[in-house]
Amino acid sequence: MPKHLAIIMDGNGRWAKRHLQMRTFGHEAGAQKIQQITEFCAKYGIAYLSLYAFSTENWKRPKTEVHFLMRLLEEYLDSKFSTYLDNNIIFKTIGDLSIFSPNLQQKIHALELTTKEKCTGLTQILALNYGSKDELCRAFLKLTLAQEQTFNIDAIENALDTAGIPPVDMLVRTGGEMRLSNFLLWQSAYAELFFTKTLWPDFSKEELETMLLEFKNRNRRFGGL
Repeated sequence: MPKHLAIIMDGNGRWAKRHLQMRTFGHEAGAQKIQQITEFCAKYGIAYLSLYAFSTENWKRPKTEVHFLMRLLEEYLDSKFSTYLDNNIIFKTIGDLSIFSPNLQQKIHALELTTKEKCTGLTQILALNYGSKDELCRAFLKLTLAQEQTFNIDAIENALDTAGIPPVDMLVRTGGEMRLSNFLLWQSAYAELFFTKTLWPDFSKEELETMLLEFKNRNRRFGGL
């Protein structure tokens, strides 16, 4: 079983278009899918689930869509607070949160702190204003300011947003695209990659379970024989 599963949740906008709806309709459906997949992974015994929610490049989208996504995130945090506690799920974020409004930052940190204190199950990691290149730049700056003499692998990993979290074992991308899009590049160095044409709002527990069964049968050599 993968200890750390990462998912690039792609296809919300195209899903909405197929249903003759605005893109915002797809984002709302995608937010609901997050809960379903997270609860499934928790029951399946996966320890860490990383979800690409908002990238550093997503700020290029129309202002109205970005504003909607920020409001949707805030509403999600409010409405799902008790759901995390009821399902024993730890909430964590990665990325540069400093650009978000103080109110949104407060809600994020409150959920992180509460679930860290009260929950012991799966850790759901939401990537917000996240880009792997940005993360690496921030890590190197952190090491420089700390006057680290050696930039070895351990030092870099401890300076990343994912410090203390195991590397990605399995990475899934929905929506039909076959690229990593600047997501957990360092952490996914030896990840098993899975791509599906299924758009994120249509991605099912059954399809994920099929992928997990295939993961079990893959031979992970990590450069060895």
